[in-house]
Amino acid sequence: MLIDAATAPIETFLTHLECSRTGERLPADTLHNLSPAGAPLLARYDLDGVRSAMTREALAARAPNFWRYRELLPIRDAAHIASLGEEITPLIPLRNACDGDVLVKDEGRLPTGSFKARGLAVAVAMAKSFGVTRVALPTNGNAGAAAAAYASRLGIECFVFCPDDTPELNIRETELAGGKVWRVNGLINDCGRVVAEGEGPMGWFNLSTLKEPYRIEGKKTMGIELAEQLGWALPDVIFYPTGGGTGLIGMWKAFDELEAIGLIGPERPRMIAVQATGCAPIVKAFEDGAEHAPLWEDAHTVAAGMRVPVAIGDFLILRAVRDSGGYAVAVEDAAILEARERIGKADGLLLCPEGAATAAAYFDSRERGLVSAGERAVLFNCGNGLKYPMPTDGRSLDLAKPIDWEPIARA
Repeated sequence: MLIDAATAPIETFLTHLECSRTGERLPADTLHNLSPAGAPLLARYDLDGVRSAMTREALAARAPNFWRYRELLPIRDAAHIASLGEEITPLIPLRNACDGDVLVKDEGRLPTGSFKARGLAVAVAMAKSFGVTRVALPTNGNAGAAAAAYASRLGIECFVFCPDDTPELNIRETELAGGKVWRVNGLINDCGRVVAEGEGPMGWFNLSTLKEPYRIEGKKTMGIELAEQLGWALPDVIFYPTGGGTGLIGMWKAFDELEAIGLIGPERPRMIAVQATGCAPIVKAFEDGAEHAPLWEDAHTVAAGMRVPVAIGDFLILRAVRDSGGYAVAVEDAAILEARERIGKADGLLLCPEGAATAAAYFDSRERGLVSAGERAVLFNCGNGLKYPMPTDGRSLDLAKPIDWEPIARA
């Protein structure tokens, strides 16, 4: 029988936290938001210890979920983990929609239907370990649902603030999972300001993206899982839908940790940060050669998860993209919707808008010669496509009349 690392007493090798800007070390077993310099904190591990414990043989004996990488996660006691049945998400080849070597990592198979389950499962577990009883966060939809679900499971009160045009299904899902949701007449950065202002009067812990150290640790399991699925090799290029960029930063961190413990070599994929033309602060900063991205005015896109006008981890996203030899690219909303339809009808895979954006970016990159057909590319589909509005052809059949087969044949 396989060991379930979500419940087993597995040693953790977390040693300290490190300021991503100054390198200042902070104690790990203390509740933190940002560093004293106002920058995201990064978890650091005794990688020599991890090397001897998280071996290929040890992993082979564990159940197929992201908790199998516990030695590279910060949770000291499995009693604080609230598992909702997480599984390894599949790599699905696109055989018909394109002629290249393209794999979609379908994160929509996770609990609450998005990759947000990874980061929030770990962040909420860590909050529980520190005795936190109330949390709050801003969201464009999926993060709120994941936070509410894991918080409810652990008996933590969860407050969620979202733009008032957040998809209705996301709002209802969050409320049904126990979250207390407020629609805000602003964007996600405005919601983040509400959360920050409420820390004093409401006494909640701020779970905003990269404003605590542990969401990134959950998100980095995408990179570890991807490497293991590909036989401890990495693809040539990764297209990642980028809003706050936690997953891109986390995967880049994971690759360094995997090399340090001997599971992969020094080769790295080119990291492509994908945004929408209606909200592309990272793309602008990349093209301008800047370290930080300016606030994007009038942010709008059909891919709500990428509508992040300003990202606190902008310099970490840009650093990973540049160090990898990658780039940042923006795609039109029309191209996003066209890619979603193209892949759905050709390969039967329903992508969320953010996932479709990575496909649109891949198609564009192929046309511009930035990626070749012989290169292995991984596209991250970050959520279940069923959670988003879909078009309808509006066909109907009136059985009170003789059936006319000709229009049916032409359809």
